[in-house]
Amino acid sequence: MTSTLKLPTTLGTMESYRLQGTPLDVRTPARAFNRITYSAAHVVADPLRAAELGAPPAIDWERTLEYRRYLLRQGLGIAEAMDTAQRGMGLPWHSALELITRTIEGTRDIPGALIASGCGTDHVALSSITNCDQVIRAYAEQLEAVQRVGGRVILMASRALARVARSPDDYRRVYREVLAMCDRPVILHWLGEMFDPELAGYWGEAAYERAAQVCLDVIGDSVDRVDGIKISLLDDAKEIAFRRRLPHTVKMYTGDDFNYPDLIAGDAAGYSHALLGIFDAIAPAASQALDALAGDDLDTFHALLAPTVPLSRHIFRAPTQYYKTGVVFLAYLNGFQDHFFMLGGHHGMRPPAYLADVFRLADQAGLLRDPDGAIGRVRKVMTALGCGE
Repeated sequence: MTSTLKLPTTLGTMESYRLQGTPLDVRTPARAFNRITYSAAHVVADPLRAAELGAPPAIDWERTLEYRRYLLRQGLGIAEAMDTAQRGMGLPWHSALELITRTIEGTRDIPGALIASGCGTDHVALSSITNCDQVIRAYAEQLEAVQRVGGRVILMASRALARVARSPDDYRRVYREVLAMCDRPVILHWLGEMFDPELAGYWGEAAYERAAQVCLDVIGDSVDRVDGIKISLLDDAKEIAFRRRLPHTVKMYTGDDFNYPDLIAGDAAGYSHALLGIFDAIAPAASQALDALAGDDLDTFHALLAPTVPLSRHIFRAPTQYYKTGVVFLAYLNGFQDHFFMLGGHHGMRPPAYLADVFRLADQAGLLRDPDGAIGRVRKVMTALGCGE
């Protein structure tokens, strides 16, 4: 197959592109990582069973679990049922709990499999929640369900809490009571409004510095119940400043899909662990880079991750909440699924030129595991979208 093809550009033209990357091998790490790393993983939809919007989602469970095993075998943990899995954007709570249960049960044979699962309030309609007591009860229902199946907990930000809280004290109270119910330390999640506009003003404050202080108060009030916090604000300076203010027992898990290499590498004052959606898409590069970092080879760490940053910044470009489309498209290009179809029709949330740039940048980062196969797949999609050669 020819290594050159024509792809659409953001200028509204077609442009020839020649493959130039060398695919990275997929291999088991040579050593234990010195950073805790979670990849927020996507789900594979089943287009043959897909129904109209509002019906239960059709999930290809075999391919979905197979992909998680692929990530785990490369030393990456799984952050399950998070926004990368379209939580709240096609994946309702009952399906999320089934996903969590299947992942825990289906990976028990993998030594050291690290899995943490999202726990929120999304099973209750926003219109039915009018006070913080209802938010606490909603959190408690999901918390009990996740803990019952043996899951570690990521305490997700709550749209319901953002809706009904009247002051920072409401946040302090809700988190204090919910954390008291946790059977082991959890990971908190501060998700910025660029990922979910309904979370604007989270922690009861519009200004970042005041919001950060409320979050630190929440952690300080229940420090023995908090393993760490994931911050997804796409601002490395804010994350570093926040990291330096954390209690020494509380970890920072970067959720910054723009600046993750330097945040993970760290500085003299500390470093961030990782809980990243982009690790789904760049697993071989992430795994090998983390292996190098554990071996004190910082040059190789940066050499492997540097080419992935333009890809990540493109996939997560505004409107950021539609980054899942780029992640799933890359999974399709790499043959992890036989189609480019997503829950809730989200395969249609990005234009053809965006998808073409995912292809180009993935190739340049060595992330097309079978370049000829990827050419065939991208051609099929572009032809279907009216952008074929």
